[in-house]
Amino acid sequence: QVQLVESGGGLVQPGGSLRLSCAGSGRTFSTYCMSWFRQAPGKEREFVAAISSSGRNSNYADSLKGRFTISRDNAKNSLYLQMNNLQPDDTAVYYCAASIGYYGSESTRYNYWGQGTQVTVSS
Repeated sequence: QVQLVESGGGLVQPGGSLRLSCAGSGRTFSTYCMSWFRQAPGKEREFVAAISSSGRNSNYADSLKGRFTISRDNAKNSLYLQMNNLQPDDTAVYYCAASIGYYGSESTRYNYWGQGTQVTVSS
């Protein structure tokens, strides 16, 4: 299995940027497809973006395309989410998740989850 730990969250003003990281350990990180989900208070967890094990292919929530970019560095066992032009609606806990062979939007297909990192967008 793989253990996942997110970092990089915090408080940012509207229009600002943040880069989230997810560090993986345990079984070989490069064998997993990875994703980011988020959950705002009182709302269901929603898909943000996902990336194949090699990093060559990715998927995004339609509403976030152009502002968020997912990437990974398998040599560093790390996953990233670059978030630009952040808005108050982006306030949520952001989770990374791992799956074997799946990089879609269904959360139930991911077997391993981190504990989450809080992102707050506010002036």
